[in-house]
Amino acid sequence: MRPSQLITVLHREFESTDTGHHTPVMLWGPPGVGKSQMVAQVAADHDVPVIDIRLSQMEPSDLRGIPFRVGDHVEWAVPAMLPDAARHGLRGILFLDEITSVPPSVSAAAYQLILDRRLGAYEVPEGWAIFAAGNRQGDRGVTYTMPAPLANRFSHFELDVNLDDWVAWAYAHGIDERLIGFLRFRPELLFEFDPAHNPVAFPSPRSWEFAHRALHKFGDNNELMVGALQACVGPAAGVELAAFVDNLDQLPDIDAILRGEQVSVPRETDLQYAVASALVARAIRVKDTPEAQEGWGRILDYAGRFPQREMGVMLVSDMHRAVGQDLFGVPQFSVWAKAVADVMLFDM
Repeated sequence: MRPSQLITVLHREFESTDTGHHTPVMLWGPPGVGKSQMVAQVAADHDVPVIDIRLSQMEPSDLRGIPFRVGDHVEWAVPAMLPDAARHGLRGILFLDEITSVPPSVSAAAYQLILDRRLGAYEVPEGWAIFAAGNRQGDRGVTYTMPAPLANRFSHFELDVNLDDWVAWAYAHGIDERLIGFLRFRPELLFEFDPAHNPVAFPSPRSWEFAHRALHKFGDNNELMVGALQACVGPAAGVELAAFVDNLDQLPDIDAILRGEQVSVPRETDLQYAVASALVARAIRVKDTPEAQEGWGRILDYAGRFPQREMGVMLVSDMHRAVGQDLFGVPQFSVWAKAVADVMLFDM
């Protein structure tokens, strides 16, 4: 399932705690695709806390608690990390990460917590959702086969990597538009992981965010930048991104496009992707300013001049996802839409 769909699932599963219809959710996917980040986003959207328990670091007693004697009986001290309405709030998310990396003795201790929402006398507060995440056995992480009794306590969703969803996230979070343009040009590099070779650094949504940071930290020193990018996304992808960035000195004048001047569209495909991502970034920057409508109109004019109309469709689609429905009110939009009417538009 693509990330934008799965985010909706997680939102609804969290909201279902209010009606008693919540089902614990298990997220499956390779390392670095954003499983933990999605859970954090849902919590932030609802302004609730996340209790992130890394089960791979737990012993069975860490979940069950420590026994102590009270008269002739033994009671259990509830671990402080488990959700408590008085300390943590009435609503929140209990996130059991790395659940496939725990030995059977620990996963057995989680059975009752996940399905019955209790451990002994302890009960998970009603307003708390339970989400879990783990890698698949083929991903070469430290994984155990999930026991059937545990698996049967979840609804299961596998997270797919989707470039359009990642690009929308990247624009929303200020990721360098040069990097976005590069991945539009080389979409197969958004996620490239070969478990058979077990690489240390490899391209993934998580490591491209690291590459964004490297561009800003080492961009003034080309020699250091190449090494830093390789350290984030692997040798081959790092060199390709560095070469792409070096070639951007041939990029058209973006400011001139926004001023409405006649600026030619570059012939090179990589530069076309770069100028498209740069224009979307500018569209975001002028949003909610008096110049927005005029600037967006000039971007639409430029989008209609790409030799391959699919390139302009990509530009406008990304811009729409970034700035919203207000784009449809720009006079140039109807002109552009008529010009590409025979090209299928996605997510518009």
